[in-house]
Amino acid sequence: QEWTNTFATWDPQDFCNISKIVLPMDSYWSPQIFILERVNEQKSDLEYMVVKHNGRFNTSQPFQVTLTCSLMILKFPFDTQTCNMSIASFLYPVTDLVMKIRRTPAEMMKNSQSYFLTDGEWKFTNLSISERREETDDAEFPVITYKISMKRRPTLYVLNLILPTCALYLLDMAVLFGPSSLEEKISFQISIILGSSMLAVILNNMLPTSSNEPPIIGIH
Repeated sequence: QEWTNTFATWDPQDFCNISKIVLPMDSYWSPQIFILERVNEQKSDLEYMVVKHNGRFNTSQPFQVTLTCSLMILKFPFDTQTCNMSIASFLYPVTDLVMKIRRTPAEMMKNSQSYFLTDGEWKFTNLSISERREETDDAEFPVITYKISMKRRPTLYVLNLILPTCALYLLDMAVLFGPSSLEEKISFQISIILGSSMLAVILNNMLPTSSNEPPIIGIH
C-alpha cells in the first residue's frame, strides 16, 4: 500500500540528510482494507510502514488468507478454476478514499508467477484486475477485484485413475471373446467389478465436494 500525507513532510537537510524513517503502523493514519471473500487469515507481526520526506507512506504486510470460491469441476481433472479476491474499504466512501492499482495486470501476472514456485497440482495461468464502485447505505465505496485463474495438472489423475479404469474396461470386453469357460469368465468378471469398486472409492476421495454439477468422470 502507498499513500501520501501532506502533513508528514520534512527537509532532509535539516535532519542529517535522513530522507525516510520506519514507524509502527499505529503512529499515523493508514487505510483499512477488507477482503470480501475472506474466510480467515493469518497476519504477520511486521506491522511497520516506511515514511519518506515528501510525505509518501509505504507498507507491505505479508499474510495468508483463505477465500471462498465457487468450483466448477464438470471437466475434472482437466478443469480450470477462476476465483475472485475483492479488496474494499467500507469505512471511507469514494469522496474520502480512492483506491488505485499500482501495477498493471501484466506486471502483477509476472510478479505473481515469480512467487508461485511450487510445481504442484495447480498451474497459475492468468490474473486480471478490475476497479469498480459498490453502493451501500447511500454511499459509494471503492472495490478492486483480482480475478485469479488456475489450471489443474491432470497427470496424476490420468496415471492413477483414468488409465487403470480404461485397462479394466478393455479387459472386461476382451474376456467376453476369450476361449475360457463360463466359470472362468464369471470369476474374472467378479475381479473386474471389485477393481472398479476400488477405483470408485479412490475417485470419491479425490473429487472436490463443493460443486454445483458433478464431474463427467464421476458420472461415467
